[in-house]
Amino acid sequence: MGSSLKSAQFLIESRLRDAACGDWDACYDLGVDYSTGANGMDLDLIEAHKWFNLAASRGGHEGARHCRAEVADEMSAREIAEAQTRARAWLNEAARRAA
Repeated sequence: MGSSLKSAQFLIESRLRDAACGDWDACYDLGVDYSTGANGMDLDLIEAHKWFNLAASRGGHEGARHCRAEVADEMSAREIAEAQTRARAWLNEAARRAA
C-alpha cells in the first residue's frame, strides 16, 4: 500500500472516529470526500448526502446544508430516502456505542 493511500485511509478512519464523537465538521469533511471522490473515497452521493445531512441537522453546519442541497439535486427521491435511512441508522448505532 502506497504512503498516500495509507495517509488517506488514516484520514478517513480519523474522521469516522471524530464523527462518532459528535464532531460535525468531521461529518462535513466525510461528505466532501464522498461527493468529490477525494482522499481515496469512491464517489458516492448517497453517502455524501448522509454525512452532509448529519452535519447540517445535528451540528447546524451551514456549509453542509448548502452541500446537501447541491448533492440532492443530482439524486433521485429513492437515493435521498436511502441516504436519510443510513443517517438514522448511523445515529442509532452511535447512540448504542455511547450507552
